[in-house]
Amino acid sequence: MPIPVISTAQMREWEAATWAAGQTEAEVIRRVGKRVARRARKLTRAADTILFLVGKGHNGDDARAAAKQLEDRRAEVLEMFLPDTDLLPLVSALQEKPALIVDGLFGIGLNRPLSEAWQKIISAINASKIPVLAIDVPSGLNADTGETFGAAVEATVTLTVGAPKIGMLAPAAWPFVGRLEVTEDVGLVACPLASELNWTLPEDFENFPSPRPVAGHKGSFGHAVLLAGSRGFHGAAVLAAHGAQRAQPGLVTLFTPENVYHPVAAQLQAAMVNVWSAETRLPASTSGLLAGPGLAGLELPADLRMTLRHWWRDAEYPFVLDASALDLLGSEPFVKKLTRVLTPHPGEAARLLNTTPQKIQADRVRALRDISRRGGNCWVVLKGNQTLIGRAEGNIFVNPSGNAHLAQGGSGDLLSGFLAGLLAQPALAADVETTLRYAVWQHGAAADRLQATRANWVVEDLANELGNAR
Repeated sequence: MPIPVISTAQMREWEAATWAAGQTEAEVIRRVGKRVARRARKLTRAADTILFLVGKGHNGDDARAAAKQLEDRRAEVLEMFLPDTDLLPLVSALQEKPALIVDGLFGIGLNRPLSEAWQKIISAINASKIPVLAIDVPSGLNADTGETFGAAVEATVTLTVGAPKIGMLAPAAWPFVGRLEVTEDVGLVACPLASELNWTLPEDFENFPSPRPVAGHKGSFGHAVLLAGSRGFHGAAVLAAHGAQRAQPGLVTLFTPENVYHPVAAQLQAAMVNVWSAETRLPASTSGLLAGPGLAGLELPADLRMTLRHWWRDAEYPFVLDASALDLLGSEPFVKKLTRVLTPHPGEAARLLNTTPQKIQADRVRALRDISRRGGNCWVVLKGNQTLIGRAEGNIFVNPSGNAHLAQGGSGDLLSGFLAGLLAQPALAADVETTLRYAVWQHGAAADRLQATRANWVVEDLANELGNAR
């Protein structure tokens, strides 16, 4: 199950409920330490030195517990209780070039500006450029607001305990949080809290999608139809088609302008490629539709604009709009029972709402809800770091997977094709929320798998990996 994004006060409530149930702080600290040690091992190699920075609070206890549970690593523990005198020992330890720093200085209990001495210590950590694994929250970061208490550790990975804290999702916090991961099984009672924001876990998709029926055939798994590509952007059509194929619908058909038909068709095999014209009619078997990838180079004729609006308003099957097609619809209404999906990045979201990308990023939840309302309560996948999935009302889900190397041309085209290919399948279209979350998670997880094995992967590699994470 996804877990709520909570405040520090709610975290304290959760902890209080855990102690009232008979669990001990010592046991929770031991379990947190075990999971921190496990993550530290994944970030290092055998015989590496890991520097544990231990503060006075429970974060320091977690770090100390982790140092005791390492295998095949050298743990160096540096207690930092006196900032006026601890800088020199820290600088000396950093000069030894440990492979990883585990940050256990301050946790979510910090509530006042850091002294100049502590700020110098944090500056030295950041200046070292040594990877940092932060326990629960990067030291110096306000977990409720995402602002710093004068300075904050710039973590490579933040392993937060129980549930994400709301401030960690603020764009201002991203440079300090790094990759945000959640460690759940640390002995806390079942989470008694709820929130409009929910953090997706890979375990949410353990039995999704369901196994296909043995007697299934092409007709059982739908027909994804794509309208994509234009001169100078024909690759987007190819990538969208590959994305749809990785979702494994029964059939994939791509319509593209005549002037790019040959380069597009030459790069596809199983997908059927046809020329789009004003007389084109969708196949009778169509069960899912995507429009937008690579249409940027096309001066869309009035008849195509009218066709897209007609599909948005009346098509009975799921319809995904991406890229240039996002700008075509205005506020066209549609019957609420129909599945409609918009997939903007912050720049496209800004155009939809007549604002700036900076304002979109400042309040991504509000932007998602406003876009959904504008589209008749459609589903919105607001892309970027910690991609959001949701609608004008109800839960919004935060995606944890992916990395900055997804910032390559064509990455979004793959995702939109993958979404359309999944939603074209009747069994998956019956659960739109889970299907959208799954698609976004798979897209990010594919990038994570690639990044773990090679530094120079490209979008074509992502097309091959997409959908393969488990």
